[in-house]
Amino acid sequence: MHAGLVEVAGRGRATMFMVVHAAVCVLLARMGAGRDVVVGTPVAGRSDPALEELVGFFVNTLVLRVDVSGDPSFAEVVERVRAADLAAYAHQDVPFERLVEELNPVRSLSRNPLFQVMLALQNVPEPQWNLPGAQVRSASMFAPAARFDLAITLTERRDEQGAPAGLTGDILYATDLFDEGTVQALARRLAGVLEQVAADPGLRLSDIDVLTDDERTRLTTGWNDTATEAPHVLVPESFAVAPDAVAVRCGRSALSYGELDERVDRLARYLVALGVGREVRVGLCLPRSVDMVVAELAVWRGVGPLFRWIRSIRWTVGVHGGRQWCAGGGGDR
Repeated sequence: MHAGLVEVAGRGRATMFMVVHAAVCVLLARMGAGRDVVVGTPVAGRSDPALEELVGFFVNTLVLRVDVSGDPSFAEVVERVRAADLAAYAHQDVPFERLVEELNPVRSLSRNPLFQVMLALQNVPEPQWNLPGAQVRSASMFAPAARFDLAITLTERRDEQGAPAGLTGDILYATDLFDEGTVQALARRLAGVLEQVAADPGLRLSDIDVLTDDERTRLTTGWNDTATEAPHVLVPESFAVAPDAVAVRCGRSALSYGELDERVDRLARYLVALGVGREVRVGLCLPRSVDMVVAELAVWRGVGPLFRWIRSIRWTVGVHGGRQWCAGGGGDR
């Protein structure tokens, strides 16, 4: 995957950070963040050569805003990200605090004023300390308190020849907003997005799958296990067993199975005479009533797709897309 992402970056004249940034934008957009995605990222703040050898903390925060509307391909998202990132880098010396002061957004102690997701990519080799008579290694630090809703940090690995050797990462999250399972699922989704776009950067945003395997199984097999007989099949069977039993009731109006079958059959024949059949759409504009049930069963019996609006207004017969569109009115007939 890492090698594929490097190739995507090369083709788009982008950096690895830009490719990762594009993947995060795609994931957030697909997860419901909208089409205007804003993230923050830290920069070293040493653009002036005079600061290169100076000891001190000069890190600044950039706000990166990317538009992913129009269902672009991932390669197109990389282009948009590249343009947005380069524009931000050109003004990286503007202090974040000055930007907040100038924009003057609505403030809240519960969130950052300009973005809620921080993204960082570490791709600088770990320094090697050679001290006489001592072995030195880096020590892990406990995660600090979360300053953002999510802080995503990825680390790019290279082998001794400089070839891609993988990406690792971690996510620091606000525990009052997310639990561990949710963030782990988000990490798996991000890994899935990176794998997909590395294999095919031409994928459209809408074609990039963000479901995990367990979620897909739950949707297609678990929650979708609703096989049952359709109402228009059950009604004739009930009519044969108990034709005088009440089939549908709404307020003071009621129909037995026999009456319901008769009215459904009469309306279905009328719809078929109008041309209703397979692939012909039928719109219903009816209040909740006995007539609504009759109309729905008649449409199903006439083998036409159903679109229903529950309104207490009238509708008219019209044409839509070159096919007959039959609509019923509420109230009296």
